[in-house]
Amino acid sequence: MAQIIFTQQLARFLPVPTLETQADTLRAALAGAFADNPRLGAYVLDDQGRLRANVVVFVDGKRSELGAPLRSDSRIYVLQALSGG
Repeated sequence: MAQIIFTQQLARFLPVPTLETQADTLRAALAGAFADNPRLGAYVLDDQGRLRANVVVFVDGKRSELGAPLRSDSRIYVLQALSGG
């Protein structure tokens, strides 16, 4: 199964376990993750259901948008950009 890995920046605010999914798109995989943890969804998606400006997602090493297809062995990394010095 595909894995969703949330980086530790999000762990400051809430639990972010590595999850497994059988979804066929990134959007569906994230929807499943957020169904179990709605607060996590608020950190990743804006009120229009788009990735927040400070969030980047990589699927199998490539920066991806929500419509990206997944394979059964995909690795999905959800990163929250940090700013400051």
